[in-house]
Amino acid sequence: MKQLLIYCRPGFEKEAAAEIQDRAATMGCPGFARAKDDSGHVVYECFQPEDGDLLARKLPFRELIFARQMLVVWAELTELPLEDRIGPILAAAEGMPLCGDIRVETPDTNEGKELSRFCRKFTVPVRQALRGKELLTRAEARNRPTLHLFFLANNRLMLGYSYSYNHSPFHMGIPRLRFPADAPSRSSLKLEEAFHVFIPREEWETRLTSGLRAVDLGAAPGGWTHQLVARGMMVAAVDNGPMSPSLMETGQVKHYREDGFKFRPVRKNVYWLVCDMVEKPARVVALMADWLLSEDCQEAMFNLKLPMKKRYAEAVYNLQQLKDKLEELGGFQVQAKQLYHDREEITVHVFQPRKVSKLVPKV
Repeated sequence: MKQLLIYCRPGFEKEAAAEIQDRAATMGCPGFARAKDDSGHVVYECFQPEDGDLLARKLPFRELIFARQMLVVWAELTELPLEDRIGPILAAAEGMPLCGDIRVETPDTNEGKELSRFCRKFTVPVRQALRGKELLTRAEARNRPTLHLFFLANNRLMLGYSYSYNHSPFHMGIPRLRFPADAPSRSSLKLEEAFHVFIPREEWETRLTSGLRAVDLGAAPGGWTHQLVARGMMVAAVDNGPMSPSLMETGQVKHYREDGFKFRPVRKNVYWLVCDMVEKPARVVALMADWLLSEDCQEAMFNLKLPMKKRYAEAVYNLQQLKDKLEELGGFQVQAKQLYHDREEITVHVFQPRKVSKLVPKV
């Protein structure tokens, strides 16, 4: 258990490797990262035999920016016989922690996509075989680790496990979303994915509900506004460009043809601030911090566009700048992820847990 496997966006292996190396070192788990360009994954080799499991348990997955999934590598199987892949998997899995679920996955690459159909068909028989050997619980158990089969080729895979309290709940770390037919742009999926990743589902009825007011900076043509309108919110859409006529017809959108960096609400009744403007990260960070410190919004979701080089360093620097600015008021929680629907950018979520707790009913 010296290895930790990280799934990431193809092309961002160096960023994922730099991040896990930094975070592991701060936790006293030294090692080195192995990353191949455009492979969609990174392997972190720990120097100590138990550190892979320690990182999987103790390194908060939600704090990793470039990781889609994080799991312990139990064994790597190569040259599997195509006529019987299950036998070697069962043998290799002996001694693993009892798991409550299984995921048969691939990297998010062209080669991986070619294996996806096989993985779907393979899941049922391998699940039954693992249950027969008492390596999986008889019924799905969310309080147990999840077993992963990460196929790199049809005869090669990494066998491992993740902890259910510290991993992505989504297959391959990717929420499966359907593009809304009435959305004016595919950017709508960015905000929907962000809601799935950052907002607990049990809190959607209070934090993503009708009656809330929102501001969308750089809104045109309305991809992000569409997500807010679909949840019944009243939206101030700020952009010099035109908005989708279908959104304007809802009666829930007021279009302000203004500079997003200068607009401010007249009343302090805005809950959500969202922003997907193509601007330098430093300008966006300063703008978001100003809104939050002025209490012109309660929660914010925004994207930071990254440069072609030193993307990890740029992300860390700007997030630290944001945290430093918000320290003046205190109590803010900052989360950031490179989502599946992001490209050369990361999505950042900022809120104050103490204020959110007042919205969420106590059970």
